[in-house]
Amino acid sequence: MSERPVVAPRSMTIALVLVLGSVMAALDMTVVNVAIARLSADLDAPLASIQWVSTGYSLALGAVIPLSAWAIGRFGAKRLYMTAIGLFATGSMLAGASWNIESLVTFRVVQGLAGGLVMPVGMAILIRAAEPERLGRLMSTLGLAILVGPLAGPVLGGWLIDQLSWRWMFYINLPIGIVVIALVARIFPADGPRDPRPLDVPGALLLSPGLAALIYGVTSGGEHGDFARPGALVPMAVGLALVVAFVARALTARHPLLDLRPFRDRAFATATGTMTLFALGYFGTMLLLPLYFQVVRGASATQAGLMGMPMALASGTFMQLAGRLADKVNPARTVPLTIATAATGFILLAYQIGAGASYWGLGAALVLIGAGGGSTMMPLMTVATRRMSKDQAPSASTTLNMINTTMGAVGTAVASVLLSLAMAARVPLADEGGLQALHGLAPAARAAIAPELADAFQHTYVYAIAFVTLALIPALLLRRDTPRTSSPAPEPVQDVAAAGAP
Repeated sequence: MSERPVVAPRSMTIALVLVLGSVMAALDMTVVNVAIARLSADLDAPLASIQWVSTGYSLALGAVIPLSAWAIGRFGAKRLYMTAIGLFATGSMLAGASWNIESLVTFRVVQGLAGGLVMPVGMAILIRAAEPERLGRLMSTLGLAILVGPLAGPVLGGWLIDQLSWRWMFYINLPIGIVVIALVARIFPADGPRDPRPLDVPGALLLSPGLAALIYGVTSGGEHGDFARPGALVPMAVGLALVVAFVARALTARHPLLDLRPFRDRAFATATGTMTLFALGYFGTMLLLPLYFQVVRGASATQAGLMGMPMALASGTFMQLAGRLADKVNPARTVPLTIATAATGFILLAYQIGAGASYWGLGAALVLIGAGGGSTMMPLMTVATRRMSKDQAPSASTTLNMINTTMGAVGTAVASVLLSLAMAARVPLADEGGLQALHGLAPAARAAIAPELADAFQHTYVYAIAFVTLALIPALLLRRDTPRTSSPAPEPVQDVAAAGAP
C-alpha cells in the first residue's frame, strides 16, 4: 500500500490567516475616525489637517497598489506578504510615537506603503489556492477584514483612546504583525516559479502619480471648500490625464504594469463599475457616524465605536451568508437587492438622524446598511474574479483593491468637505475654529447647537444615498449566466512540510 500523501493546507486556513493580516491593515484605514476629535484637540489641528491622517494613508495605498502585481511576479507572493506585514508593523510603531500632526501624517504614509500590498497580495494568494466551487465562501471570509474590521475596530480603538491614549491604536499592531508573520512562515505554501517581468517604468510613472494627484486634488479642494480653485482643479486634471495616458499605454505595452485584459470580460467590467459607485458612497461616509455620535451626541470614543456595532454585526453575518449563497446562486441575481437594502438603510438613517434621534431607530437603519454592504462587496469580487486564470489573478486582485482604495479615499475626502461646509454654514463656531473648537464646548453649549450640527450630518448623508443608488445601474447589467465554476483548477500547493520553508 502506497504511503498517503501529506495533505496541503486547506484554503480556508490560508484565508483565516489572511484575514488576520488584512484586518490589521483595514483597521488603520478607518480606526482614526473615532480619534479625529481627540487628535484635533491633542495636536491642535483643524479637520482639514486631521483628515490627512486618513487621506495620507490612502494616498500611499493608491500609489503602491499598482505595483503589487509586478512585485508578486518579481519577489514571490509569500515573501512579499511577509515583508509588507513587517513594514506595516514598523510604521505603526512610528505613528504611535508621533509628536505632531506632520510626523503622524508622515508615518501614516509609511503604513500606507506597506498596507497597499497586504490586501492585493493576499487576495492573489487566495485566488490561486482556492477551489473554484468554494471561491464565494473564501472571498466572504477574506471580506471580514474589509467590512467588519473597519466597523468593529472603532470599538477597540475608542476603548484604547479613552482608557490609554490614541497612540495605542497604532502600537497594538506590533504583536498582531509578529503573529501573522509567524503563521505565514509556517502555514503558507512556498512560492512557486517566479515571473520576473521587467517593471513597466513608464506605466508606473503614469498610474501611481496619477492616482495620488487625483486624490490630492480632491482633498485640496476640500481644505478650502472650493474644487474649482487652481490648487485643486490642476492636480485633479493632471491626475485624470495621467490615468488616461496609462490606460492607453497598458492596452499596447507588451508587459504593462497592470493587465487590463480582464476588463474585456463583461462580468469583470460590470462588477468593477458597480463596486466603484458603491464604494464611493459606502466607504466614503464611514467617518460620519462616529463623528455624529461624538460631536452631536457628546459620546466618548468608546461609546461611538459601540454605537456602530449593529452595522458591524449585520455586515459580518450577512457577508458569510452571501458568501455561501454565491457558491450556489449567481451573485448577479442578488447584488441589486443587496444594494437596494443598503440604500434603504442610508435613506432611513438620513431621514431620522438628529440631535435627539432614537438609538433604536438609528440602530435599525445601521442594520440595513451593514446587511446590504456585507452582502454586496465580496459577492461582487467573486463575480469579478471567478473567471480569471491564475496568470490574471495578480492583476485582477490589484485592480479591485485599487478601485476600493481610491474610491474610498475620494469618497472620504468629499464627505469631509461636504460636512465641513455644511457645519460652517449652520454653526459659525465650526467655521472659525473647526472641530477643536466644538470639542472644547461645555455640554450645555454643545446641546444648544446640536440641532444645527445634526442637520449638517443629515445633508452630508445625501452623498452616500446618491452613489449607492447609482450603483444599481451597472448591477442590473451583471451577467447572470456566468459559469459558477469556470475558473481553471487551482495549481497544486506544496505539502505542509515544504510550506514551512520561506
